[in-house]
Amino acid sequence: MSNKSLKKITFTAVFAALAFVLQILEFPLPFVPSFLKFDFSDFPALIVSFAYGPAWGVLVELLKNLAHCPLSHTNMVGELANFLVGAAIVVPAGLIYKFFKTRRGAVIASLAGSFFAAAVSFPVNMFITYPFYSAVYFGGNTEKIVGMYTAIFPSVDTLTKALLLVNVPFTLIKGLICSLITFLIYKRISKLIK
Repeated sequence: MSNKSLKKITFTAVFAALAFVLQILEFPLPFVPSFLKFDFSDFPALIVSFAYGPAWGVLVELLKNLAHCPLSHTNMVGELANFLVGAAIVVPAGLIYKFFKTRRGAVIASLAGSFFAAAVSFPVNMFITYPFYSAVYFGGNTEKIVGMYTAIFPSVDTLTKALLLVNVPFTLIKGLICSLITFLIYKRISKLIK
């Protein structure tokens, strides 16, 4: 194994561990239902995706969520959703940055990844996360889940509205914040990790 490959594996493991710690430090926000938690765990995957390519960023997302599975409160469906949405941000971001390694390229890559992840969050939640939650915790009644949204936003009275008006913007904001952190620190550490 070459020194370059060993360095990639080492830093990928370090950033996956950092992402796992950041995932544990999730916290609720007052303007969304309490089960939607905010964390900064995607920015280590973005850094690795910029440094080594999107496959390595996806590996960080995978390792982070596998490590989190024993702590799961969702029978690991939350971790599956987190992985899918996390991969949706790092793949386009890493691909774009691979061909445009400039500050402008990093901004475009981060924006593209954030918007793509927000778009992917809709089908992931509509067809995986919420059907599972409603089946396991609410006897298949999605109205109870929708009621948690309606309590905060009275006009949100369907699952589709909940996802489009709350979850998608929430995912977009999370992606943009993680992208901003990546943008601010990537160049400072890139020489160390490359």
